[in-house]
Amino acid sequence: MKLGFVTYQIAKDWDVPTIIEVCQNNGFQGVELRTTHAHGVEVDLSADQRQEVRKQFEDAGIEIVGIGSAFEYHAVEEEVLRENINGTIECAKLAADLGCSGVKVRPNGLQVANGIPEEQTLEQIGVSVRECAKAAADLGVQIRVEVHGRDTQRPDRMRSIMDHADHDNAYACWNSNLGEVEDGSIEANFNLLKHKIGLVHITELANAEYPWQQLFSLLQAEGYGGYTLAEIKGCENREDAERLLRFYKALWDAYQG
Repeated sequence: MKLGFVTYQIAKDWDVPTIIEVCQNNGFQGVELRTTHAHGVEVDLSADQRQEVRKQFEDAGIEIVGIGSAFEYHAVEEEVLRENINGTIECAKLAADLGCSGVKVRPNGLQVANGIPEEQTLEQIGVSVRECAKAAADLGVQIRVEVHGRDTQRPDRMRSIMDHADHDNAYACWNSNLGEVEDGSIEANFNLLKHKIGLVHITELANAEYPWQQLFSLLQAEGYGGYTLAEIKGCENREDAERLLRFYKALWDAYQG
């Protein structure tokens, strides 16, 4: 497995050269670039600007693991749903131009309060993911559905979404939520999604409430060789952030044995 970080929170105020330098200094191999952050890697970049960003990362030997979008598909309004689907496809084009392998999307709610049955919304999300996955497959870009949202992060609901998506290019992004832990174990919930995991977000490795060793063992048993991306809070200054990242990597290395 490989170690990287999500620019959400810890790197939200850094530009591209800073992100690259921090990765190089502290043993991180790649990043998921969150949209709307200071580094400005967005769909409105020109072809030349996209090529320049790609070249900076490639020359440095740091991988752009993916684009971290906030697109979601639970809206009741058809026009809002369509905006999110079309936005995802545009984001996949950006990912392809940057030479990165995926776009992260998310479920983020149900519509039970509006009288819509839970399973209907899960199906809508899944069908929308399928449309995005089909379009992105032609670009060589994965669609990665984050296990996310107060009502949708339950692994059984995520399994329903992925079953409705029913596409080889639709993957789950395991999110290391405490709600996945039952009687000290994540195995039962992990087994619901293990066949579709294409990316892993990891949070505070020092939090003993989450069975990190079990997670890594389960991933290794599945032959997972992708990224585990640190999604952690930032610090007041870069020096402290780099110090935190060095400790984080040391603990991650220890968990790998």
